[in-house]
Amino acid sequence: MEMLKATDLHYSYEEDEQSCEVLHGIDLCVKKGEFVCILGHNGSGKSTLAKVLGGFFAPTGGKVEVCGMDTSLQENFKAIRQKAGMVFQNPDNQLVATIVEDDIAFGMENLGVPREEMLERISEVLGTVGMSEFRNSAPHKLSGGQKQRIAIAGVLAMRPEILILDEPTAMLDPKGRQEVISSVKELNGQGMTVINITHFMEEAVLADRVLVVSEGRIVLEGTPREVFSKEETMRELALDVPQATSLAHRLSEHGASIATDILTIEELAEVICP
Repeated sequence: MEMLKATDLHYSYEEDEQSCEVLHGIDLCVKKGEFVCILGHNGSGKSTLAKVLGGFFAPTGGKVEVCGMDTSLQENFKAIRQKAGMVFQNPDNQLVATIVEDDIAFGMENLGVPREEMLERISEVLGTVGMSEFRNSAPHKLSGGQKQRIAIAGVLAMRPEILILDEPTAMLDPKGRQEVISSVKELNGQGMTVINITHFMEEAVLADRVLVVSEGRIVLEGTPREVFSKEETMRELALDVPQATSLAHRLSEHGASIATDILTIEELAEVICP
């Protein structure tokens, strides 16, 4: 089942009465339960793509459909907000209340969810992201990773079917990054469709499919093994590959009989020390 589809997608910003096109004819399809990672260097258009896919921006050319609904039609806006939830880079920009449970309730209040159901959902989503004990805490006293998990909980409370993450771990330390990605992987394992925009290759390794965006176009697509095995191409696009992959390439270049599509340190260790 197609959860999200873009057909010949174009998007332009208007600046000083001039049009600047950022996305150029993108075609993509995301299926139910899929975990898709989008990579790209700064200025590649990946964050703009996330906002267009989530229905925050209407395409200036082509078409985007969320669960079969055209994002450019105003009558679909509310339904699309319920189908696709988005989490942004800075958790502080998404927290609006002084108590965690009030913050999670905010989106549901806008959707008109009855109070009793809201209380049930708050308990449910806090459990999902491992933050039940912080229900009555002040968000500003939480760590970065905890804040981001609360932001995710607020989106989940609105019962979306697609979770779009725009560099959600960019401002977090390694511990916070691990907390957030573990929660996201668990959600995906439960059937949530996930699109993660990131510049951390270790996160991309966890995806079912990786899309590489450059100059507003998709230039590489495939499984993590397929994409990261093209190390030279990735370097040309000003992108890294996982450290284990890079090391495997270096060992192969120096005569070692080793695959160059290794993704993790654990895989590499098994090959080197069977």
